[in-house]
This record gives sequence, C-alpha cells and structure tokens, in this order.
Amino acid sequence: MSSTPIKRTPRVGPATPELREKLEKIWETEPGLMGWLGTVDHKEIGIRYLVTSFAFLILGGLEALAMRVQLAKPDNDFLSPEQYNELFSIHGITMIFLYALPVLSGFSNYLFPLLLGSRDMAFPRMNAFSYWVFLASGLFIYASFLTGAVPNNGWFNFAPFSLRQFNPGLNMDFYALGMIFLGISTTVGAANFVVTLLRTRAAGMSINRLPVMVWGTFTISIGNLLAVPAVSLAFFLLWMDRQFGTHFYEATSGGKPLLWQHLFWIFAHPWVYIIVLPAMGIVSDGLPVFCRQPLVAYTLVVLGTITTMILGFGVWVHHMFATGIPFISLSMFSGASFIITIPSAVAVFAWIATIMTGRPVIKTPFLYFASFIVMFVVGGVSGVMTASVPADLQLHGTYFVVAHIHYVLIGINLFGVLGGLYFWFPKMTGKMTSERMGRWAFATVFTGFNLAFLPMHWTGLLGMPRRIYTYPEGAGWGTVNMITTIGAFLLAFGLLLVLVNFAIALRRGTEAGPNPWDAPTLEWHVSSPPPPYNFAVLPVIASRHPLWEDRLDESNGRSSLDRGPILDDGKETLLTTALDAEPDMIAKMPEDSLWPFLTTVTMSVLFTALLLHWWIAAGVSSVVIFLCVLGWLWPQDDLGQTRGTQA
Repeated sequence: MSSTPIKRTPRVGPATPELREKLEKIWETEPGLMGWLGTVDHKEIGIRYLVTSFAFLILGGLEALAMRVQLAKPDNDFLSPEQYNELFSIHGITMIFLYALPVLSGFSNYLFPLLLGSRDMAFPRMNAFSYWVFLASGLFIYASFLTGAVPNNGWFNFAPFSLRQFNPGLNMDFYALGMIFLGISTTVGAANFVVTLLRTRAAGMSINRLPVMVWGTFTISIGNLLAVPAVSLAFFLLWMDRQFGTHFYEATSGGKPLLWQHLFWIFAHPWVYIIVLPAMGIVSDGLPVFCRQPLVAYTLVVLGTITTMILGFGVWVHHMFATGIPFISLSMFSGASFIITIPSAVAVFAWIATIMTGRPVIKTPFLYFASFIVMFVVGGVSGVMTASVPADLQLHGTYFVVAHIHYVLIGINLFGVLGGLYFWFPKMTGKMTSERMGRWAFATVFTGFNLAFLPMHWTGLLGMPRRIYTYPEGAGWGTVNMITTIGAFLLAFGLLLVLVNFAIALRRGTEAGPNPWDAPTLEWHVSSPPPPYNFAVLPVIASRHPLWEDRLDESNGRSSLDRGPILDDGKETLLTTALDAEPDMIAKMPEDSLWPFLTTVTMSVLFTALLLHWWIAAGVSSVVIFLCVLGWLWPQDDLGQTRGTQA
C-alpha cells in the first residue's frame, strides 16, 4: 500500500523528549533479517544504493585496469581479443548504468526527505522496490561471467553486430534483458522523486526555495521518465530479433540498423545530463557552504539545469554525424549541440563567482567541489569541439572521444560524488573523516585522473582508434599509453585511500554533531545520523537558507525550527501544495514490507526464464508477480496507526 492522504489539522508544539521517544518506536525498523529485507526507511535504502554502486565502481575499475595493462605497450597479449571485448563492454555497462546514476540515486534517496523537511519518500515501498530491482538487474548482468557469455558488443551495442547471426551466444541476451530489468528500477525511482518533490515539502518551501540538488534530481527524473522507455524499446526489439527472428534491425530483411542508434542515443545523450545534473546540484549546494555565502545567481543556475535537460533531448544525432544522415539534419543537431553549452556555462560562472566573492574555507569537500569545475570545463570544451561536424568526422573514431567521455561521465560525476560523500559523511554516520588523509587522497585522485585521461586527447589526435585491443610497435602511441596506464593505477590508489579514510572514520572518527560545516539546509538541523522519523516536529520555513536565517530568531535560546506541526498518530507526514508548499493534508505512510523484495525475486526468476527460454517458468513467475503486487497493494484497515497493521 502506498501513502494514503487524509484531512486533519495537526497540532503545533515543540519537539519534546517524550515526542521523540514515541516517534522512535513508530518509525524504527524492526531488528533481524526480516526487518533488514523489509525496511522502507529512505536513509537505509540510500546507503544501500551508495554501497552497491561503489561496489560496481570497484568492479568497473578493476576491469579498466586490466584493459590498461593490455594497452600499456604495443603488441601486448595480456588479454585475448574476445576477453578485451568482454571487459570493454562490461566496463562501460558497469560505469554508465550500474554506477553513475545509482550513486546519485543513493544521495537523493538519503537526502531528499531531509532536504525537503519530510519524514520519508512519497512512496516508501516503491523506493525499496527500486533498490532491489537495481541490485537484481546488476547481479543478472554480472551472472554472465558464470556462463562465460559476458556482453561483448560494447555498451553502445550497435546493430547489426548484436544480432544472433553475428553474435550467437547469450552475451547480448544478458545485456538486453538486464537493461530492460534495470529500466524498471530507474522508472519507478524517477516517478517517486517527482511526486516526493511536488507533494511532501516542508510548509513554506516554495519552488524558489528548493536546494539546487533537489532541482537537479527532479529534472533528471522527468528526463528518465521520457528517455528510459526509448532504450527499453530498443532492447526489447533487439531481444525479439534474436529470439523470434523479427527483423527490426536487419537490413537484408527490410529492417533499419540505424533505428537502433536513434532509439539508443535519444536515451543515451540525455543520460549524459541525467548523470551530471544531480552532481552539479551537489556542487551548487555544497560549494557555498565553504565559501560562507549563498550561491551566486541561484535562479539562473536552476533555469540552466532545466534548460540543459530539455535541450538534451534535441542533440542525440550528435553521436551519429558519421552515419551518413542528411546534411540538414547535421546542421540542426550541430547547432543544438553548441547551444546546449550556454546553460552549462552559466553554472560555471556562478560557481566561480561564488568562490571569488566569498571567503573560502579550504576543506576536503571544497577541494573536490572546486576541482569539479575544472573537470566540467575540460569535459565541456572537448565535447563542444565534436559539435562541429568536420571536427567530429576526424575525431569520432579516435581516443579523443574516449578522453571526453571519461571527463564527462567519470570526472564530473566522480568528483561531485566524492565531494558529496565527504560533505554528507558526517550526517550519514555521525563521524568526521581525517582532513589530512582526505587531502592526500584528493591529491592522488586528482593527479591520477588527469594523468590517465588528459593524455588520451593527444592519443586521439595522434590517430589511435578507439575500441582496439592492441596496436603495432611503430604507431608511436606506446609512451602516451604507458602514461595513461600509470595514471589509471594512481587513480585507483587514490580511491583506495578515500575508502580507507571512510573506514577509519567509521571506527574511530571524532563525533560530528548536527551541523559540523555550519550549512544552511534542513538536513543539518537534525542529529547525525538522523533519527528514523527525521523531524520530530515538521519544519516551517520562510527562506532558502533556513538554518542561516534561523539564527536571527534565536533570541529565546530555542530554534524556531524546533516548533511546528506534530504528527505522531502512526507513520505520518505532511503533504503540501505543488508550487507554494502550503499545508494540504496528512499522508498515512505504509509500514515495512517484504512485498517489494519478494516481487523483485520473482521478477529475477522471470528474466532468467526468458534468458534460458523456459517459457513455462516464465508464465508461472508472471502469475506469481501479479500475486505479489496484489499482496503489496491489498488495502489494510487503520493504515499506519500501529506496527503490524501492514502485510
């Protein structure tokens, strides 16, 4: 059962110890395995997203290191051509689909209700379901290693090379079904973020008072709802071609191989912004904290965020300039590719102005946020170079594009993520990380990343094609490739230092307190880590920076945020209007439930049956999925009043 709205006027009062104790009993997750599997607490789900996505980051990094060893010198035989194709493909799939967005979903799942002044996401069980499906789809794709049939046609998976006559094993079936499976998680999560923002904000949090990270996640969630169906359709049509002999992508039978590229890139180019805009939001909210002043040009940054996502749906042919499409199309999409740089440039100038007009406090998160700007500019400049059709025709098949995509997909994403982790780690754990180790780790990561990927621009300009597993001695690329390989290992060592720093902080880090950075947003008003109910009394705000403004009202020694609407009649949160966040009604929230987990398990059986052509098992599992959803949505009396009223 999802959250259920009711009409009632809540009483207003202070956050007393008795109230906190009562809310703790109402909202806490039950101990034991059943509680762990059935929890719908957005904070636990957010941490699971972060941990799981970092596990995939480690796997993708190990795959990258193996490829770099292969390319470190000419005529190397460390990997066979087939092994290289498989590692090359699974590396891209892992980094782009199993790390880059899920790690941002982890931040958003953990922080969204805290930033918005709410108790939980709008649909807590859907939230749990989105995580379990993400985990299951990732395991499904990686199960290909157990069968010796790892996806081997690149993460872009161009037709007709992905068709059965050219790729007869299960390799691409794992990829096609795994991406359809993952798309369910992405779509469900996106819908949840949209409704959460529109309806569960704190009273007074009108849309012009939202943190930029919230705007970023909201914008890309709308984008996901529009983009994911396209790629799911692309993979479904591919699966049909491979299993039943349809001819959507086979030219000899009237199909259109370019149909794949249109469906894929109309998803994949917006996906670039989908995995960048929330990271931009992290920087836009975190950087001003260390500059001791609000973000310069907040409104323009928000408008730029929205505009970038909108324009992102009009530049997918940017990836297809070399396919022989009509000149008029090249001109239109080239122009759009240039125009989309404008809103991004607005954000860059806003960040620089915030630093220049503020009083920066140099801490580890600030170092990552500031270096994010460098990565953003390098990735953006190399990208806009390929917006020119003549330049793209020369650079498209070279390592120049590999350098660009790593600065965008890894540089921008990773540095924003690491800055966000250092920034919110005290809130999530109640512990402070080592500043000294943090700076050493940053220096290693920054140096290693640029040593690895900056030379790739020169490798491409020297003519090295991408997607090759080795190269001849006389090509002149050996020295640059060796430098890149050294940088890759240095980057890996820096990330290891980051993880060691976090591990040490968890064991013996100093206590953080509620607001160690003196930040202005609502998540820093509660204890570190936050209690299960988030806010004892729901905040009422009148500013974009409620904690900074609240200092002006502390004449009586008590924060004005500690007095507000009290909702303690079971699991409840306040619903507000979409634009001005005026109190509207109270939502009864569902209890923890095993149904999301059980539904995911059954869906995993379904996709496995489709992979192996177990059609009877597929039919049975479909019926069981229907029964699980029926149990999930079965109405309960007195929803949320006491623990145990939910299935």
